[in-house]
Amino acid sequence: MKSPDFALLPRSSRRRRAVLWGALLAMLGVAQSLLLALTVGYESQRAQDEADSVATEAAAEVRHRLLSAQQALQTLAWKESDTEGWRGGAAQLLKNRPDLKRVEWRQLDMRLADAVETPFPPTLFSQMPRPSLQVEAELACAAARRAAAPTYSRSYFVPVSEGQGVEVIDLCVPEQRANREAGFLVGTFALAQLLEAPLPRGVARRYEFSFVEGDGTRLARSGVARGAGVYLAERVVDLPGITLQLKVDSTAGRPSVIPNLSTALVLGLSIALFGVVAILARDVRRRAAVERELAEALAFRKAMEDSLSTGLRARELDGAISYVNPAFCAMVGFTAEELKAPEAARTPPYWPPEFAAEYKGRQQRRLASAGRTPGEGREGYETVFMRRDGERFPVMIYEAPLVDGEGRQTGWMGAVLDLSAQRRVEEISRQQQDRLQATARLATVGEMASLLSHELNQPLSAIASYASGSLNLLAEPQALGDGPDAPMLRQALERIAEQAERAGRVIKSVHDFVRRREQLHETLPAQTLLEAVLPLARMQARKSGARIELDVRTAGEPPAGPRALRVRCDRTMVEQVLLNLARNGIQAMETATPSAERVLTLRAAPSQAGWAAFSVIDNGPGIGPEVAQRLFTPFFTTKSEGMGLGLSLCRTVIEQHGGKLEFGPGPQGQGTEFRFTLPAPLAPESGETHAASLSA
Repeated sequence: MKSPDFALLPRSSRRRRAVLWGALLAMLGVAQSLLLALTVGYESQRAQDEADSVATEAAAEVRHRLLSAQQALQTLAWKESDTEGWRGGAAQLLKNRPDLKRVEWRQLDMRLADAVETPFPPTLFSQMPRPSLQVEAELACAAARRAAAPTYSRSYFVPVSEGQGVEVIDLCVPEQRANREAGFLVGTFALAQLLEAPLPRGVARRYEFSFVEGDGTRLARSGVARGAGVYLAERVVDLPGITLQLKVDSTAGRPSVIPNLSTALVLGLSIALFGVVAILARDVRRRAAVERELAEALAFRKAMEDSLSTGLRARELDGAISYVNPAFCAMVGFTAEELKAPEAARTPPYWPPEFAAEYKGRQQRRLASAGRTPGEGREGYETVFMRRDGERFPVMIYEAPLVDGEGRQTGWMGAVLDLSAQRRVEEISRQQQDRLQATARLATVGEMASLLSHELNQPLSAIASYASGSLNLLAEPQALGDGPDAPMLRQALERIAEQAERAGRVIKSVHDFVRRREQLHETLPAQTLLEAVLPLARMQARKSGARIELDVRTAGEPPAGPRALRVRCDRTMVEQVLLNLARNGIQAMETATPSAERVLTLRAAPSQAGWAAFSVIDNGPGIGPEVAQRLFTPFFTTKSEGMGLGLSLCRTVIEQHGGKLEFGPGPQGQGTEFRFTLPAPLAPESGETHAASLSA
């Protein structure tokens, strides 16, 4: 009912009070509904918990009964050795265990030696003989014999009188006499009798117990009444050789409404009244906690940003800097106030003057792309900044849209990495690599000193011989003019010139190989690379009695016809790779390969699109597994005079070009093939030779 002065209140106040009363009534209704739901849920959970507890106890009891019967059979197998004693012990065991229906004594070949039946009905194997139902027992005994331990069989159905049947399992216990296998004791259990008395009778009247298969098929049941199917619990009885699934079904149905509704209403009203105050108090506490967490989060973020070694920079949509962290200020040498100044928005002080126009155009294009989705714009780019003292240094910038809580872009957020230290390390590494390459070339030439002496000895000896002959001819008066010896003198002088030119070519090849230092990548025919190393490789080949075959394939069939295979590389470094691989192949054939089979093949052929493959193939004995594991390890060598750097440097050079160096058996399964790839321009070139097949 309304109070007498309710009508005198202003309409706004009445509306406000009505809203409050309505809210209170709504809270009471919700609280009452929740109370009823919680009570029903509690009763349901309690019934389910009880079913789970009963299932656990029943499973434990079934397992206990089976294990106790197992121990009794083991005791019977150990103690009773004569037939009369065995039958008496078995009969007593069957009398004490109604669930145990039959005990058999079987020999090692599973022939039945003796059997004792239970005195309690029903009698098994009266409708169907035992031999036709002993497959599961045989399997269990075979498993028990292998494990030397009692083993249970799978359950199977045994027909009895009046069209009924019993689901049973067999327990096979190995019997030993004087540490030798003597046979088996087989006990047959009825699953229904196992469920007869797992728990006190009062509990059994409220639950239905059954054994089921994995698909829910019922094997055996026990209980006064059928279960209601509401509160179910299943437990697994794990036994040696078999796993039984025990199902417990309560006879109780769904719980009814709370019996004491008045108490529930009063309790609900009280809880609602206290709940309003609790909600207000909790709201205040939560607000204070949120404010405290927000302050802690801001402090943590500030400490994290200040401790970063990566520079952070936030810019507004017009390009003005709104935030920089200490790492960025230390990187460029300007303070945060200087970077946030209005004049810095037009031309930041860390822009080099020579790049200011370019950077301004890039910034305008960057800012013009504002408004894209937050997931875009996170690509990185490299540029150059300037410190306060004028020093230029490279940086890598990763920038992404800065989005507020409502999803609107308010600017750009970037992470700036100083690449100065990285560039210095790369330069030092490059210089060390250059020195190592030069050292390797000098070491290669040093190893070839003996070959040079052998190679130069022939033309120099010829020069000396022809020079002596010429001097002898010149000593004769008729050698001058148009005498009969003039042609011989001219021929001798021509041979001297040829041999001198040959010696000069050998020296020039070595000189070019040692002195070539440029690290520029150029595009040139693959055949040029192979022919460049042939003069030095031929010296090693002639000394070892080997031949060199050159095989260069064309790069395709464009409209203008086949074109020469071309590659882009550092010529000096790749020539050193080819020479090292060629010399290794020739040396591998010196001892184990007959002279007629000492053939080294230098091959260049197109690979996948944009790549060319080079192969150096020998007919040597191959590479053993123990050597293959360490083949590219620096300073590992199988030569007494080697340094162990050749193959390691070869792989480094090829990987610097983006390729890969591999090795394996030769094409015919004999020898070794070293194969590496180099970038090959896709544009066709003219004026190149197609293929060559040379011998040296």
